[in-house]
Amino acid sequence: MLEKTKKLLRIRNSTIREMLAEALGTFILMVFGLSSVAQVVLGKGNSGHYLSINMAFGIGATLGVYAAGGVSGAHLNAAITITQCVLGNISWMTLAAYITGQFLGSFTAAATVFALYYDAIYDYTKGNLTVSGPTATAMIFSTYPAPNVSLQGAFFTEFTATVMLILGVMVIHDEKNNAAIKGAQPMLTGMLVLGIGLGMGLNTGYAINPSRDLPPRIFTAIAGWGMAVFTAEHSWWWVPVAAPTLGCLFGVFIYKLCIDFHNHPVHDTEHEKEQAGMETS
Repeated sequence: MLEKTKKLLRIRNSTIREMLAEALGTFILMVFGLSSVAQVVLGKGNSGHYLSINMAFGIGATLGVYAAGGVSGAHLNAAITITQCVLGNISWMTLAAYITGQFLGSFTAAATVFALYYDAIYDYTKGNLTVSGPTATAMIFSTYPAPNVSLQGAFFTEFTATVMLILGVMVIHDEKNNAAIKGAQPMLTGMLVLGIGLGMGLNTGYAINPSRDLPPRIFTAIAGWGMAVFTAEHSWWWVPVAAPTLGCLFGVFIYKLCIDFHNHPVHDTEHEKEQAGMETS
């Protein structure tokens, strides 16, 4: 009985540790990303441009993965966490802990950026916090589709961008294939996020992550923007939640179909090479 209790305590402590790591990693990612958007919007293009937003999210992703990678694996993305659970790589308890940590980190980051730019936001909006219009500021915290993009087109954009995200993540980490060295993986992940923003950010702002979009949206609803953050753009809010999750699952399926199912573990491959060399000799 005592051993069982100790084991449960170890599991609980490990789960809490992983939750906190996900919270910190996501917080770092989101503070860099959201503050860069705030600077571009509130500076009216004089303090940065679209490229600076992409670079900030890439830097934030890199540092977030470095921070949490050794503890939780640094998912920092509910879509990736859900996919790992579906694949059986993590338990339901771990799923809940990771997503809780990600949402806490993201929500806290939104509150931090709001406090950081509080004066600038109220000077820019004259106290009128809106989702649309000439002084709209809700897009600082969450994504909204471009005016010329249909809901179906926006969904497909988020779906496709997340497929590319998970394909890139699997390429970087697949030990049975040609994985990057461990120390370089966070940097390459940041470059992957940067690349997605540079190529697929026009239509929707590339949420590609429910943990990046939903908690700040909830924060803006509380902080003064109201329920318009959920009803705007034909109730757009569910797309950055559903499309990345489905895209992540589909991307894993594609990678396994094309690469993983045909691969052998590294040690098996090396053994086969040694056997071939001996036979040749």
